[in-house]
Amino acid sequence: MRQRLLIIITLIVVVVILVLLNAATYVKVEPQADSEANPDRSTFNAGATGTRALFDFLHESGHDVVRWRESTDGLLSFSGPTPSTIVVIGEVRIPFSTTEKKELLHWVEGGGRLVMIDRMPDPKLLPDSGQWAIRTQVANIPWYDVDPTNFAEMTRDVKTIAPAQPTLLAREVESVLPSRFAGAIIIAPRVAREKKNSNSNDKSSAGSGYGPDEDEFEPSPEPSPSAVGGKNPAPISPAPVVSFHSDRGSLLIDYPHGKGRIVLLADPYIVANNGINRADNLQLAINVVVGSGGLVAFDEFHQGRAATQNALIQYFAGTPILAICAQLGLIGLAIVWSRGTRFARPLPLPQVDRRSSLEFVASMAELQQRAKAHDLALENIYTRVRRVLVRYAGLNQAAGRAQIATRVAARAKLNQKQLESLMRSCEDVINGAPTNGRETLRLAKRLREIEASLGLQGRARDAKQNVERS
Repeated sequence: MRQRLLIIITLIVVVVILVLLNAATYVKVEPQADSEANPDRSTFNAGATGTRALFDFLHESGHDVVRWRESTDGLLSFSGPTPSTIVVIGEVRIPFSTTEKKELLHWVEGGGRLVMIDRMPDPKLLPDSGQWAIRTQVANIPWYDVDPTNFAEMTRDVKTIAPAQPTLLAREVESVLPSRFAGAIIIAPRVAREKKNSNSNDKSSAGSGYGPDEDEFEPSPEPSPSAVGGKNPAPISPAPVVSFHSDRGSLLIDYPHGKGRIVLLADPYIVANNGINRADNLQLAINVVVGSGGLVAFDEFHQGRAATQNALIQYFAGTPILAICAQLGLIGLAIVWSRGTRFARPLPLPQVDRRSSLEFVASMAELQQRAKAHDLALENIYTRVRRVLVRYAGLNQAAGRAQIATRVAARAKLNQKQLESLMRSCEDVINGAPTNGRETLRLAKRLREIEASLGLQGRARDAKQNVERS
């Protein structure tokens, strides 16, 4: 018991030391400030570069909006309500895989609507529309010292932009105010070219990094908004529709892809928390995101907010609680392992004697009966009774039978001659006088009767002593 108490006290001391060490070495991780160079465009972010204001406004206004926290492969196998619009804002934290890009575009071809709000979106998510190819470029890259909460710094030398033509995306919008870091969307028609040799083929496959290769574009000026805008006599034109256009290029376009449409807005500042309240940016954000209605899903999976992350672990992330739990788990495993490990030489198992004490008596009686050793059986009984009678008479073992019989008869009021005669008969049989089983049984019975009358039997004596003690 003392050893177990020592082990318990040692464990308590170890746990207390671990807690103190974790608390002493814990350094609080300060939340990283929002920056235009490394923005967080998640709808969970209430900072300057986040989009929580837009999501909360749409939700409170009664629009059907959700946060999509699963991979895009769920769009093709999702058993619940399928979103009508998927919104991807800014540079994602988890890049789209090749399979996800194919599945997302396949979903658009089936009638979905993809909205991308980014200065430099992934060119693989901007497929060509007929003979028209789309790419983006950025003339002004934000640095880390840019304060996203500073309105003057974000919009320096920037003027408001009016709609290029009346479209559904420009509905009820008079002007919008982008940031000075807004991207420019370049639209140009493709021209089929013959591949002259393998060198030129390798050159054309290199790409510019922002979209389709520049060598694949016809060297002609970008089409005007009205030409691209869709005032085309054809019933369905594959040409992108430009809703807002600036000096550097288009700001907002949309074009068909299969049965669905792709919308591209080249400046996240318009929908971010720090710019959504400028000019008519909020109305434009509503038109771009909501579209013609339906369930709108904001992609949070690629923003690093996947639903597979355990909420409890995320809550305690950055605190010493997780480290303490891991250390306690290791201590528990060490205890379990040590309890099943031998630290000394092996000890034999305790041998429990399951035999009864009467087994020996029964065996000896059976042997004596088979050998007809009546004198030996009587000797075992008489020796014990004589020892008890000597103790009862207060004599020593050297006393004669006559003296023993006299003292016992005087004290117990027994017949002296009968007791002495019984003792003589027993001694004669023990010394070799002829006898048989019946005579031996009679003598043993008489000895037991005398022992019982005197209260000297072992069981009776033990019971009497127990009663006296109680």
